[in-house]
Amino acid sequence: MVADDASPPPAVPTGGGPAVGRRLRVPKMAELVAAHLRRQIIRGELSAGDALPSEAALMEQFQVSRPTLREAFRVLESESLISVRRGAHGGARVQVPDADVAARYAGFILEHRGTTLEDVYDARLVLEPPCVALLAERRADDDVARLRAALKAHDDVSGDHDLTIRTHTAFHTLLIELTRNQTLQVLIGMIDHIIALANWSHIAADAGTPQHLRAIRRGLRAHHLVVEHIESRDAVAAEAIWRKHLDEARDYLLRADFRTVLDLMD
Repeated sequence: MVADDASPPPAVPTGGGPAVGRRLRVPKMAELVAAHLRRQIIRGELSAGDALPSEAALMEQFQVSRPTLREAFRVLESESLISVRRGAHGGARVQVPDADVAARYAGFILEHRGTTLEDVYDARLVLEPPCVALLAERRADDDVARLRAALKAHDDVSGDHDLTIRTHTAFHTLLIELTRNQTLQVLIGMIDHIIALANWSHIAADAGTPQHLRAIRRGLRAHHLVVEHIESRDAVAAEAIWRKHLDEARDYLLRADFRTVLDLMD
C-alpha cells in the first residue's frame, strides 16, 4: 500500500557544490499508482482485456482518493495501456502495448521537427537492407514457406490497387518480423507507419497511371528476387536487391506536394 498525499522529504545533500540542500522531486501519488499498474501490464501480470478492479477496491488497495486514482487512469489511458468506459457499467480494461502507439508518437515528434520524407526514407535505407541480410543468414525452412505464401498473395492480386498496397506493405513487415529481433521490429515499424501513409497518398493521386503500374511491377519482381536470395542464404545479394528496391521506391514516392511528415499527416 502507498499513502496518499505524501509529504516532501527533507533536503538531501548531494555533494555537488551549489546543489547541496536541493530537494528531490517526489512523484505524485497518481504517478506512483500508474507506475505500479504499468509494471503489472508490462510484465504480463495483467492481460489484454482484463478488467481492473473497481475504483473502490483500488482506492482501498493503494490508500488513495478517487481523484488521485482517476488521474492515474488518465496517465495510463494517454499511454494506451488501458481504456476506460464511463458510466454505471463502465470501468478500466487493460490494453497491451502496441507498436502503432510508438509509431504515432514518433510521427508527432518528426512532425514537430519539420522532418522531411526524404529523411524518413534515408532511415529506412539504413535499417531495412541489413535486416534482410540477417534473415538470409538465419532463415529457417518455415520462414521461406511464409515468404512464398506472401508472394502468392501478391501474385493473386489483380487490378485492386488498395489490396496491392496492403500485400506489399505486409511483405515488408513480414521480412522484419522473421528476423525475430523485437527492437528492429519496433524501430522499423515506426518508419513504415509513416511510409505507408505516403503509399496511400499515391494511390489517391496516381493509381492506374503507367508510372504506378511500372512501380508495382518492379516492386513485385524485387520481392520475388529477395526471396530467392534468402532461400539460398545469399545475404550479400539479398541486401543488395533490397537496397535497390527501396531506392527505387523512394524515388517514386517522393512528391513535390509532400515534402515533410507534417504535409503527409495533414
